[in-house]
This record gives sequence, structure tokens and C-alpha cells, in this order.
Amino acid sequence: MAKSNNRANLELAKQKARQLAEFRYQLRNFLHFSERAARAGGLQPQQYQLLQAVAAVPEGQTPTIAYAAERMMLRHNSAVELVDRTEKLGLLKRQTDALDHRKVDLKLTAKGEKLLYSLVATHIERLQENGPEMMTAFRTALKGVTNGVVTPKKAATRGKAK
Repeated sequence: MAKSNNRANLELAKQKARQLAEFRYQLRNFLHFSERAARAGGLQPQQYQLLQAVAAVPEGQTPTIAYAAERMMLRHNSAVELVDRTEKLGLLKRQTDALDHRKVDLKLTAKGEKLLYSLVATHIERLQENGPEMMTAFRTALKGVTNGVVTPKKAATRGKAK
């Protein structure tokens, strides 16, 4: 009986590994597309991500280098260098905060907005094409991890920033 149970556990583990591998593939496929699209638009992938982070800042917040670093999971000095490179392309500008002169806010230029929204449209098209496959892989992997059960604690924390 123990061998049968171990075999069943191994098969379940293999199934979960396949589900997670498919989900990872779908994510990586989209990210690879995104990197190629950014380069085709004349940007490095991180520059596109920076423009996105600045443009998509939640209402009531101001995009700063610290905010961009957090959203992009970069060290502050790496974010500063990225902002420098992006600013040199004329896609982004720094502005001293009106209330706190120690703080520097980031703002997209008209050129940056035009390029960003062009890339966003390209990404939306890709999601319309491949989104259903991505969602199927996500749902399957999630179900494999949670067995379809979401605890109240997990449900309550969804959508909240870290």
C-alpha cells in the first residue's frame, strides 16, 4: 500500500510540475514577445517597463525613481541609470516635486507616451491572440497548486500592494 501511495504522490508531483512548466512557458513566451517588441520600437526591454511603470502609477501616487525601482524590482542606483538612459532618448523627464524639493518625480514626454502607447497596443493584440492559452495554463497551474481551494486569508490579500 505504501508503494502505491508513493507512486500516486510521484504522479501527482509530475502532473503539477507539467502544469507549472506550461504556465512558465506561456509567461516566458509573452515576455519574449515583449522584449522583441520593445527592441523593434527602439527600446531596451527595461526601458519599456520603466515607461509602463511611470504611466501606470496608481491614482494618488507620483512616479518617482524609488517607485520605478520597486515596481521593476531593481536597486535604486540601477533605476537611476535606467532613468538616465531613457531620459537621454527624450522619452522621460525628471521634475522636482512641488511640495518636497528633495523628491524627484518622473514624467513621460509626448514622445515617450506615443511610443509607450504604440507598444501597449501591440501587447494588447498579442494578449488577444494568446491570452486564452495563457489563462488556461494559469488556471490549470493554480488549480494544481491549490486544488481549487483559496483560503480566506489569501482571498483577502489579493490585489493589495506589498
